[in-house]
Amino acid sequence: MNVEKLFLDNGAYLKGHFLLSSGLHSDRYLQCALVLAQPGAAEALGRAVAEKSGLKPDLVLSPAMGGLMIGHEVARAFGVRHFFTERVDGIMTLRRGFSLKPGEKVVVVEDVVTTGKSTKEVFEVIRAAGAAVAGAVSVVDRSEGKSNLGAPYTALWAVSVPAWKPEECPRCKAGEPVVKPGSRTEKK
Repeated sequence: MNVEKLFLDNGAYLKGHFLLSSGLHSDRYLQCALVLAQPGAAEALGRAVAEKSGLKPDLVLSPAMGGLMIGHEVARAFGVRHFFTERVDGIMTLRRGFSLKPGEKVVVVEDVVTTGKSTKEVFEVIRAAGAAVAGAVSVVDRSEGKSNLGAPYTALWAVSVPAWKPEECPRCKAGEPVVKPGSRTEKK
């Protein structure tokens, strides 16, 4: 599967000045939602992620918002349930009647991993419930191997996209306005 082509064909590989969920700035943004809005592409990506991972979970858990659609499709491919976490007052939490069982093997599914912050927060939710982190998967790994999740991790597409601290960002220095296309809303 050519993931880069899917992003290009769906106008999901954006160029500009972006504030990432990690707090970093970049001149490119991978808008997974535009690809995952295509049901056939979402299903194919979910199946490909599940197959590549080699994992056999009891449950898929993903952080809202970015992991919702791909998490559902990966769960479908695994033939298991899909739950999601949400931030409540900045804390990753299970809501909506979702609960994990002690010992249950859980895979965390993300659309894009940059720093791994959200994934690690979901790992904390899993461990706090007495369930087991089986691993993590994503469509895109833009961490350049720096996410260090501390669990097995698989991505369909590893891509190097530059990112800078705001004070080091060349686009900020040039006075270009920043756009925040991601889903995390708390201040950095």
